[in-house]
Amino acid sequence: MKLDKIDFRILQILQERGRITNAQLASEVGLSPAPTLERVRKLETSGLIQSFHALVNAEKLGLNIVVFIEVRLNYHSHFKIEKFIETIAAIPEIVEAYHITGDGDFLLKMYTGSIGEYQKFIVDILSKIDGVGHIQSKVVLSTVKKDMGLPIDPEALSNKQ
Repeated sequence: MKLDKIDFRILQILQERGRITNAQLASEVGLSPAPTLERVRKLETSGLIQSFHALVNAEKLGLNIVVFIEVRLNYHSHFKIEKFIETIAAIPEIVEAYHITGDGDFLLKMYTGSIGEYQKFIVDILSKIDGVGHIQSKVVLSTVKKDMGLPIDPEALSNKQ
């Protein structure tokens, strides 16, 4: 899908304010509501807009600790990697998972209410997954930047299309 400046602007606005009304969005991008809604639907259909979410405050839910977990597998057969991915995807405590390069094979992110809960997770769940060879944890002390949006620069991105 070829994007123009209006499409990029729609994406920028929706990343910042996902609950904006179509009329407000149309006004900000300089179109009438009908073509604006059509563009948003095309962005959704193309997969550029994947979904709309509420950003929930983890601390207010008692999930005060963020942990990044680097996992190294014992062996790297296609089947074992796929099985690990399938297992991790089914664990609700893991909110993000990445297959990475470097010393580790996967980087996982989870929220927990206490170090004791995290220890129980490591002992009772993560360490019991077939193929897990090494686990290294990094507990977040404070979040210095958390931006949920992507860096949308129409000039730079239009050259990549």
